[in-house]
Amino acid sequence: MEVLALTRRWTLMMRAVWHGAVLSQTDRTVVVEGNHYFPPASLNRAYFTESRARSLCPWKGIARYYTLTVDGDVNPNAAWYYPHPSPFARKIKNHVAFWHEVTVEPAPDDDR
Repeated sequence: MEVLALTRRWTLMMRAVWHGAVLSQTDRTVVVEGNHYFPPASLNRAYFTESRARSLCPWKGIARYYTLTVDGDVNPNAAWYYPHPSPFARKIKNHVAFWHEVTVEPAPDDDR
């Protein structure tokens, strides 16, 4: 299985935004299957709470989730990561990806 071809480094400054809050911003995302995975050090942890949710990807492993909270608005299980990925997905260990109305976009030039 050639899954490493599905993984690539991204060096454009990217950010994840929900309800006007920048959840994460970095020029070091890893793109897997079209999702930008943000390194753990880039997260604004004030918006993240561990969730009890889990899911299984056949080649990446077991995903864990975060619930996002911004100004009292809650977005359950809107971010996920792989704390113990399979060897095929080792480049995204603990990196976080987003969904559920979180916008992942290039950061404006003035945010760099």
